[in-house]
Amino acid sequence: MKLLLVPVVAGFLATALAFAQDAAPPKIQVSDVLEMVQGGLPEDLIIAKLRKDKVAFDLTAQEMVQLKKAGVGDNVIKVMLDPAAVVSAAAPAAPTPAPAPAAAPAPPTAPAAPTSPGPVTEIGVYFKKAGAWAELPPEIVTFKTGGVLKTIGTAGIVKGDVNGHVNGENSPTQLKTPVTLLVYTPEGTAITEYQLLLLRDAKDGREFCTVTGGVLHSSSGATHDQVPFEGKKIAPRTWEIELPNISSGNYALLPPASADGTGTSGRAGKVFSFRVIE
Repeated sequence: MKLLLVPVVAGFLATALAFAQDAAPPKIQVSDVLEMVQGGLPEDLIIAKLRKDKVAFDLTAQEMVQLKKAGVGDNVIKVMLDPAAVVSAAAPAAPTPAPAPAAAPAPPTAPAAPTSPGPVTEIGVYFKKAGAWAELPPEIVTFKTGGVLKTIGTAGIVKGDVNGHVNGENSPTQLKTPVTLLVYTPEGTAITEYQLLLLRDAKDGREFCTVTGGVLHSSSGATHDQVPFEGKKIAPRTWEIELPNISSGNYALLPPASADGTGTSGRAGKVFSFRVIE
């Protein structure tokens, strides 16, 4: 009787084992790994699944290259080959840079200080007006010597002390202190050849006393209408004259004869006049 039970029990155990094998869940496949990677699962979850199933894939070199090209990470491939393999920690994600602070609003732009305007190109005298150079119009001057009034276009005037006469009570150009002038001279002419003169009130106009030739001598009594000044060269043939403390009154800048085509016998036939007002 016992001998008959042995084959029966053995058959039952074999059937139960086969049923258990059929009911066991399938092991992870390479296609499953690709599906998880392409589905966006993080690397640590895929590795956990590989370790749980304890499947060591027999991957060829070509298969590993294909997995790498498909986006499978190095750690995943390492665990596919050996579920117990030690993998390196995943690199931390780069911190999101903090937004740059908003730029402070630019302060209001202050009005630009007047700068030296661009160079002038015509011979003459200019004055500063609203930060730019404006032309100072000349006036005609006549001279008298020895009690005889002569225009500069008549016969020559002998060298010596002469009086210059300008028509009109005041210059049509009025300036306020500080006065800044710009002189563009002819080629080869220095600012020291110009004379700044104080014009005195006279009958029917203004007068000044100077000497012919454009050269003053300290012994001459004709220098009392001269006003000293200094010219600063700011460009070729261009001089700037600063008169910060000039008194009110009528003045004229007298060019040398070489700077005035109407002049003869070392004198000029025009002056660049202006009136300083308070």
